Amino acid sequence: MKYLIILADGAADLRIQKLGNKTPLMVANTPNIDALCAKSRTGQLLTVPEGMLPGSEIANLGVLGYDVNEVFEGRGVLEAASMGVNIKPGEMAMRCNLICIENERIKNHSAGHISNEESHILIDALNQTFASHSLSFYPGVSYRHLLVLEDGNKDMDCTPPHDVPGTLFREVLIKAKSKEADYTADLLNSLIIKSQELLKDHPVNIKRIKEGKDPANSIWPWSPGYKPKMKTLKELYSIDKGAVICAVDLISGIGRLAGMEVIQVQGATGLYNTNYEGKAKAAVEALKTSDFVFLHIEASDEAGHEGDVDLKIKTIEYLDQRVLKYIIEETSKMSEPVSIAILPDHPTPCETRIHTSDPVPFMIYNPLLEPDNVKEYNEFSVENGYYGLLKGDEFIKALFLKQ
Repeated sequence: MKYLIILADGAADLRIQKLGNKTPLMVANTPNIDALCAKSRTGQLLTVPEGMLPGSEIANLGVLGYDVNEVFEGRGVLEAASMGVNIKPGEMAMRCNLICIENERIKNHSAGHISNEESHILIDALNQTFASHSLSFYPGVSYRHLLVLEDGNKDMDCTPPHDVPGTLFREVLIKAKSKEADYTADLLNSLIIKSQELLKDHPVNIKRIKEGKDPANSIWPWSPGYKPKMKTLKELYSIDKGAVICAVDLISGIGRLAGMEVIQVQGATGLYNTNYEGKAKAAVEALKTSDFVFLHIEASDEAGHEGDVDLKIKTIEYLDQRVLKYIIEETSKMSEPVSIAILPDHPTPCETRIHTSDPVPFMIYNPLLEPDNVKEYNEFSVENGYYGLLKGDEFIKALFLKQ
């Protein structure tokens, strides 16, 4: 048996009045998802342990069955693993967004989804001005970058910028949670303010403003941590070979630390205009040589953060028609059966525009197992599914038939 998880990041939502009190999953035209659901067993999964914030880093580790309280060391170190940045003892890594601030408020967490080329120029300018033997910036994808600090103390309260659009940025600056972290918090807050002075008149931003685009006029470091200790999926579940397909460094980093091959797809953006077909084809090809493939698609999450209901519906329909249809057709031709699971990592409701800790709907298609009676896949239909409500490693064990 081969195994495939299709992770529809942030696809789950709340009931929306303008959709007739339905969710985007309920409204979207998804004949392929629903046809597969009718052959599957379904349920709900709590991906975020109680007391933890519902970030994608937490939720995706949870989907893969990791004890998040034991292994999680911050988002930055996961993205460092993806970027090939070796975090040494005594170093702290942080995710570092390029964001847009307007009238002292955080306008968006992505600087208008700035391009790689533009953002790398800005990261280079930040390094030229602020880098030292103890502080370095590393360029990532679009607005997502890395800050590594020697002797940093992670005992801080750092607000993810995508959680606070419209907030005065000074109200959500970094706060030390202990006296030992005071120096680190003060240093980082000073760096945020200084970055604004540097970036506001940078030619890249002047050009973006003239073109009607949001400038990347501030850095925003968050999710600090040290190098984590994670077992591989082979060590945990005897999965000999795995592969991860994604467009964001965070998921690539989780994949590398989990012992999976990271497969890059040309044209994969992490947005609604990503290369859906390329990702689907890459997943099918990977299944020919791998036991397990984790296919991550970010688009619905970004639509949720933007509060764009229509776009979120469209991204779900794209997943159905441009990803799943091809995968179903091609895996049905394979000599070895393929079990397919579909789920989000967390909800990203369009109304609130932030992640929540609510359980997510999932389905597991396994041609060797009898399906349950759920015929449509959405947040509420699966409440009557075979698996009920799962947590911890119960989902991944159900997928791998380890229970």
